[in-house]
Amino acid sequence: MAYGDVQVLNGVDFEVAAGEVSCVIGPSGSGKSTFLRCVNGLEPVLGGSLRVLGEEVGHSLRGGRYQPWSPKEYAAFRKNIGMVFQRFNLFAHHSAMENVACGPVHVLGTPKDEANTRAMELLDRVGLADHAHKRPHQLSGGQQQRVAIARALAMNPALMLFDEPTSALDPELVDEVLEVMRDLAADGMTMVVVTHEIAFAREVGDRLTFFADGVVVEQGHPAELLANPANERTRAFLSSVRGPGG
Repeated sequence: MAYGDVQVLNGVDFEVAAGEVSCVIGPSGSGKSTFLRCVNGLEPVLGGSLRVLGEEVGHSLRGGRYQPWSPKEYAAFRKNIGMVFQRFNLFAHHSAMENVACGPVHVLGTPKDEANTRAMELLDRVGLADHAHKRPHQLSGGQQQRVAIARALAMNPALMLFDEPTSALDPELVDEVLEVMRDLAADGMTMVVVTHEIAFAREVGDRLTFFADGVVVEQGHPAELLANPANERTRAFLSSVRGPGG
């Protein structure tokens, strides 16, 4: 994956098992977000092979030849993947409930009453049932991010992608979002989480991957990798995010 002459991803080897929570860490500009966007089909894969949920992403075999996906095929693929971004991306003119219900209504064709009922169930799950009729500007950042998680879950995804979901939040709001993610992990949701929350990765992750300069530098069980990183680049990064004595 490249932008002009800049190689953003270069030979990434990455695998996630069903039900696994795979956390990704690394410095800014290391390719973590671009990697997630490739998994979700938001960025094209220019080389190598990417299989998600058993599908080869970006092209299909038709008439004995591999043909690139159409926008409609990409859209159908994304129905099975939930994506939670850094900046919430809620519809400002819709209530929390409407934000959660809109995907099932407009993409899946779910009847509006059924979608609204499901939206209320999901808002209750993330602790926001009492805020269902508020618009995003009436909610805190942590509440908006929890609405964004509920919106992703409304599509019944098989895979959830989180792109630094707490990085835009004030420190006191971080844990309310992480708690929802802990609950999802406990329920067996397959998750790929790009994060700087090292404690969360250690506690919840099944696998931890360190990205730098568009490549996977090191992978392993979170507790083992964090305690004994083998690569000097990993050690330097962990030292910088933990701070002196961390």
